[in-house]
Amino acid sequence: MAVWNEAKECMSRDELSVLQGKRLVKQVNYVYHNVEYYRKKMQAVGLEPGDIRDLSDLDKLPYTTKDDLRDTYPFGLFAAPQSEIVRIHASSGTTGKATVVGYTRRDIDIWSECVTRALTQCGITSNDIVQVAYGYGLFTGGLGAHYGVENTGATVVPMSTGNTKKLITMMKDFGVTGIMCTPSYLLHIAETIIEQGDLDNIKLRVAVCGAEPWTEKMRIQIEEKLRLKCFDIYGLSEIMGPGVACDCEYHKGLHVQEDHFLPEIISAETLKPIPDGEVGELVFTTLTKEGIPLLRYRTKDLTSIDRTTCECGRTTARIARFKGRSDDMLVLRGVNVFPSQIEAALLEMSGTLPHYMIIVDRVNNLDTIEVQVEVEERFFSDEIRELERLSKQIGDVIKGAIGLAVKVKLVEPKTLNRFDGKAVHVIDNRVFD
Repeated sequence: MAVWNEAKECMSRDELSVLQGKRLVKQVNYVYHNVEYYRKKMQAVGLEPGDIRDLSDLDKLPYTTKDDLRDTYPFGLFAAPQSEIVRIHASSGTTGKATVVGYTRRDIDIWSECVTRALTQCGITSNDIVQVAYGYGLFTGGLGAHYGVENTGATVVPMSTGNTKKLITMMKDFGVTGIMCTPSYLLHIAETIIEQGDLDNIKLRVAVCGAEPWTEKMRIQIEEKLRLKCFDIYGLSEIMGPGVACDCEYHKGLHVQEDHFLPEIISAETLKPIPDGEVGELVFTTLTKEGIPLLRYRTKDLTSIDRTTCECGRTTARIARFKGRSDDMLVLRGVNVFPSQIEAALLEMSGTLPHYMIIVDRVNNLDTIEVQVEVEERFFSDEIRELERLSKQIGDVIKGAIGLAVKVKLVEPKTLNRFDGKAVHVIDNRVFD
């Protein structure tokens, strides 16, 4: 059953390209004959399955967007019959109609294997006890991580989210050595552990975090607070879920499971492929998916790609930490701003805590930006001018990062909301006519 056995983790780029080409041809043929929506889309540009012979023909295929999934809601892009769909996941639909994805038994097996590969890169073994603190349910994080942990032979503790103190109690009592959750939630867990004086009572050594953008500075901060190794895992429900890519011990990009997911980087403006090393929008084509195979899916995530061999010896392409999302970009006074730019600037500062909120408004037709930042308690017991000095310093650093002046509001620790799932860092109050 293990279809992934065709691939070797360190196969050469040429060998991998041949395998990808074969799987691409097979996937296009499968999609054309089983998904009417894609068949019509291909016919509209005069494309037949036989026109795709290898990877060099990839750019002939049409792009897929989230709107395509919404337009065919709920099952219009499913290629497998309902009798073969064993699980359904869906997005929250907070920005529109939910996107629905389905998995066959083979899809679930491949997904579990991809997560297992990722966890093995992070040093998880069958001797570990791993808490999965992603949300379970329609969100792919919880069950995706859960099945991957089980597949490694490790013990899984399905904590989900919502009760941090209970999580820490079980972390101590069970001797938990690994955790999977969002990085912002792990920082909240770290705060609580330190506040309770429990840092010496936990055995945590590995954290695998994802489901939201975060910076290298935040990874280092987590490692220092909890005295562990922290890794970045990436996935999206439309393509599979967590396990599409993950970094290794060298932290020089996330290794893509390229035998199952074919990556491209394109210009978000021209939609044309761009050279390796340049930042653009990440696009994926699924190569082995049965339930809902997608051709050239535009993720909206902004990154670059490196196809050179990693120091760890793996030959799979690596995507850099995300610079942001093309659809999360804020246009402020004509300037393109990504929240990750502000986060990176804040984490360069001493005295700031990794919790912030960006509030955008419009006053007299002019965009205003307020950045609320938690800072260490000591600043609120010092003289007021010290607080003013830090506020000005933070404002200058942010202006240097984004090119715009912002209002800075310093707040005491634990003032801003904490999130068990994906963190919310932007409140945009502007009304666009």
